[in-house]
Amino acid sequence: MTFRTRLHAFAALSRRRQAIYAALALLALILATLWIVTLPPSLPSYVEVRANWRPSEAWLYDRNGQLIDSERVDFDVRRLAWTPLDKIAPALRTDLIAAEDKRFLWHRGVDWIGIVSALRDRIEGKGPQRGASTLSMQLAGFLAPDLARPGARGWWDKARQMRAAMRIEQSWTKPQILEAYLNLAGYRGESQGIGAAAYGLFGKAPDALSSQDALLLTALLPAPQAGPDEVARRACTIGRIADCRAIQAAAFAMLGSARRLALDPGLAPHLARKLLTAPGMRVTTTLDRQAQRIAAIALARQLQGLGPDRARDGAVVVVDNRSGDVLAYVGGIGGASTAAQVDGADAYRQAGSTLKPFLYGQVIEKGYLTPASILDDSPVQLDTASGLYVPQNYDHEFKGPVSVRSALAGSLNVPAVRTLLLAGVDSFRDRLWDTGYRGLTEDGAYYGFSLALGSAEVTLLEQANAYRTLANGGRWAPLRIRTDDPSPAPRAVFSPQAAWIVADMMADPGARAATFGLDSALRLPFWAAVKTGTSKAMRDNWCIGFSDRYTVAVWIGNLEGDSMKAVSGTSGAAPVWREVMLALHRDRPSAEPPRPAGVEQRLVHFAGNIEQSRRDYFLAGMGQAALAQAPGSARRPRIADPVSGAVYALDPDIPIDRQRIRIDVTGAVEGHRLAMDRQDLGPADARPLVLAGPGLHRITLLDALGKPVDQILFTVR
Repeated sequence: MTFRTRLHAFAALSRRRQAIYAALALLALILATLWIVTLPPSLPSYVEVRANWRPSEAWLYDRNGQLIDSERVDFDVRRLAWTPLDKIAPALRTDLIAAEDKRFLWHRGVDWIGIVSALRDRIEGKGPQRGASTLSMQLAGFLAPDLARPGARGWWDKARQMRAAMRIEQSWTKPQILEAYLNLAGYRGESQGIGAAAYGLFGKAPDALSSQDALLLTALLPAPQAGPDEVARRACTIGRIADCRAIQAAAFAMLGSARRLALDPGLAPHLARKLLTAPGMRVTTTLDRQAQRIAAIALARQLQGLGPDRARDGAVVVVDNRSGDVLAYVGGIGGASTAAQVDGADAYRQAGSTLKPFLYGQVIEKGYLTPASILDDSPVQLDTASGLYVPQNYDHEFKGPVSVRSALAGSLNVPAVRTLLLAGVDSFRDRLWDTGYRGLTEDGAYYGFSLALGSAEVTLLEQANAYRTLANGGRWAPLRIRTDDPSPAPRAVFSPQAAWIVADMMADPGARAATFGLDSALRLPFWAAVKTGTSKAMRDNWCIGFSDRYTVAVWIGNLEGDSMKAVSGTSGAAPVWREVMLALHRDRPSAEPPRPAGVEQRLVHFAGNIEQSRRDYFLAGMGQAALAQAPGSARRPRIADPVSGAVYALDPDIPIDRQRIRIDVTGAVEGHRLAMDRQDLGPADARPLVLAGPGLHRITLLDALGKPVDQILFTVR
């Protein structure tokens, strides 16, 4: 070979080497470019994924750690708590790997064998094309949604997903990948994660899923919105089941519209809405699941019996007297309610006669009255800034002279108003405030004499705690609803003696017999003090009472404010109170509280057979053996009728001389005279009839010396 030939050969070899080097350089550039453009996004670690998991729910537990309710707080997606792998049925793990990634345990993020097989099938046109996405690649799409965005199925997207899967496999274990996949996967509708899927579709915990359940969930994963036929077909293919009829029936049941999230017992929805405010919250309450269930069932049964035409809503609160723990909190039961979202246990409603025990407790404590004191249950008219106040009893009848015990136990209105005159409206209002009725934000003048009959608005929670105060000897402390609520030292609101005497009067079935009968819903086979109340226009019905251990408060009414129909004090709330009380004391009946020091017992006789002789209780030193109604001569002389401020209208169709007004007086009026507009009308005890023309008139009662002792103004139109 000549030198020239050798030179040409060397030049050709050099050109080939240069071409190879150029090709290698180009390949390196292409690979580097691909490496850069397929760079996956930054992915969180397993620990970060667990730490950042936020359920859409929050959970409410009873005092024993039992779930009683849950609340949906995040409405973007339905998630429950993160489910560890060992709390997931093994069948589901096995089926998932078999259906989605059969070489999951061996590959390092990318199943190269699966990719080659998929390419071969595509080239040869064999059957439906299958993908080669591994569980790790799908998990990468969950962690970085950009990798699995709609339409992201090109080679570039797949390359990024493959690289992300390999990065995951470098720092995650296989169990961690499988666990995260099952918790992050979307199943049906808004349900994300195996917890929401298992409870929402089967009503089971993830570790209680059967092999059939596991097949159906696995079949649902590739197409979460698929119909039951498609899901059943795929499940039978995965499980290699020839006869698919049972699977098909199960698929229809799983995807049925009647399925609800069985995780939620739904026992305290109103309290759950109040306490559960952030996703993932776990609040342990003082509630007792059994007591909550008892109260809810009793209320539901009563409202169903009454029917929606009579009353639609109700609420129940049960309190432990000693600790102040709220054991049951039923804000409503739904049913026929037209305001089911309103919390009846914490809504302000008119109190009715339920405030009377505190009024009598106040005057007994001050020594103004005793249980045996005689009050006058007769018509009375009181002059107020807004006009005449004429209280009536519930049955529109009057009993005449009655004892304080009978007046309270029988819930008589007129004696209560007369008692309020002794206590003073402002003083009574202040005492109610001290007893926890924080809705009374106005002064006494705002409520007037009607405060004795419960014109103020209160909540059922306030009622329960106020009566608990009487059960605890007059000591008040706030209620506890969460187990971490403080337990401050109680403060005295009533004396132990007054609280005990009031409780004894409310527990006396004989004293309330005239109003409620001897065998009403208020009578229990053990000791209990109880009071009912009905508000104006029959809008609210209450029954609150306590035993030696528990206070139970019940409200029945219509949350929209319309009146109830044919519901009385013993036919509305009282049956619920009775049923709950009996259930709570099934293991041990209530015992009568011991009489405190400073209370004495005396045999009492009533003159004129006002009431039967009995043994009654008094503050020490105030006992009386005989009581009688004060005679008229012992009363202060005053004008009883007309009342001051009265307005009369003349009727043109009635002869004028027949439109006279009778003047009536009470008390020791012998020797007294009456005058109208300074004109003498004669002796006061003659009850004269006067003819008054249009205008303002003044009637004056004068003693024997001509000195005015009483006067009133009235108007004729």
